[in-house]
Amino acid sequence: MTVDMVSSDLFREAMSCVASAVSVVTTDGASGCAGMTVSSMCSVSDDPPSVLVCLNKTSPVSEVVRTNGTMCVNVLRDDQDYVSTAFAGDYLDANVDLFVSGNWDRMATGAPAFAEALVNLDCLIAGEMLYGTHYVLIGRIQNVRLNEQGDPLIYVTRRYRALLPSERVKPDGVG
Repeated sequence: MTVDMVSSDLFREAMSCVASAVSVVTTDGASGCAGMTVSSMCSVSDDPPSVLVCLNKTSPVSEVVRTNGTMCVNVLRDDQDYVSTAFAGDYLDANVDLFVSGNWDRMATGAPAFAEALVNLDCLIAGEMLYGTHYVLIGRIQNVRLNEQGDPLIYVTRRYRALLPSERVKPDGVG
């Protein structure tokens, strides 16, 4: 059976229709302190607790995260698009401090954690794989911090979005 190749442009357009929560992945260690915005993060397992994050292989930040061996996934609230925008640049510049965007502290791994994020997932990198244009990293959760309640920042059709009030679910699971 012959399968036609799908163009990268068509694939990116198709994926822009898929809503994703927005997170900022941060790290600190011997290779430096850095962070970048991602929309490709999901849970892998609850035993051991772990998440999957994809980082573009051409980003200098991905090299820093990988060589430090730690990362904190900071899941942003729907009013924190300014943090995502600050970390969306694909560069490392010692003259630019991206961590002025809010209140940052440290968790168990030493990676910067945005104290105002919806959730902080502090991880040791337990595995990695290069696939195409991205590194797929598996982060084994070392610490979780649930911060102020709210709704996640969503990215879809190349824009930030928030959940509509009718879509919000009460903590007890009743809509």
